[in-house]
Amino acid sequence: MPSTQTSALHQLRDSYHRVTDQIAEAALRSGRQPDNIIMIAVTKTASPDQIRALVEMGHVDLGENRVQQLVQRVAVLDEFLSRRRTLAGAAKKSHAGDPDMPAHVRWHMIGHLQRNKIKQVVPHVRLIHSIDSLRLAEDLHAFAARLDLTVELLVQVNVTGNPGRHGVAGPAVLHLAEQIDSMVHLKLRGLMCMASDVDDPEQARSNFARTADLFHEINSAKVAGSACNILSMGMSNDFTDAIEQGANMVRIGRALFGDDEA
Repeated sequence: MPSTQTSALHQLRDSYHRVTDQIAEAALRSGRQPDNIIMIAVTKTASPDQIRALVEMGHVDLGENRVQQLVQRVAVLDEFLSRRRTLAGAAKKSHAGDPDMPAHVRWHMIGHLQRNKIKQVVPHVRLIHSIDSLRLAEDLHAFAARLDLTVELLVQVNVTGNPGRHGVAGPAVLHLAEQIDSMVHLKLRGLMCMASDVDDPEQARSNFARTADLFHEINSAKVAGSACNILSMGMSNDFTDAIEQGANMVRIGRALFGDDEA
């Protein structure tokens, strides 16, 4: 392996451990255990080698925000994991193997989902983070019904007040959640938000706190029952604040790979 590639993978390992340590510290400050927080590694500009290295470290949850790249990365990583499973089967006979290597990963669609891309995304992801309208939910339900599937999703909330942002306005969240809960082929798992772009930690914390309030409102109304238990908030520049405000899922790209998240 070329020295520059080796150095990059060592840097990734160091970054990964630094981020997981920060997640653990934030979880403990908020009165929770570190393993209650799921980190999604946002692979938007990660190289295939970086993605493979992360999975070899035992990381399971990966996120993409572009449909075409999601489909391509899923195919490449599936082939890699298939080869590794074959090798692991042979290694098991000789009492060798890699205990950290997961057999499967979970892909998350974290970017804006267009209605005409539903059929490309659904077969590949465990969770869609970006449901932002009743019409999108209805189309998703119709597609899932045709395949007799149950699709797990988060409602994306726009708590920034920025009309250029995707997401449902806060006052409409409960109503949309109730409508989704009536669709038998959809499973509402919780909420997702993105904080304001401005470099203002207090504003970000306010955004996260508002989303957490909406999440608790849904839970208090007993919408979707115990399945509604995910609060996806926070990226590389604000994930510790998000965890302290209640997030149990964070989306990290730049702090791992030097890229931008969604």
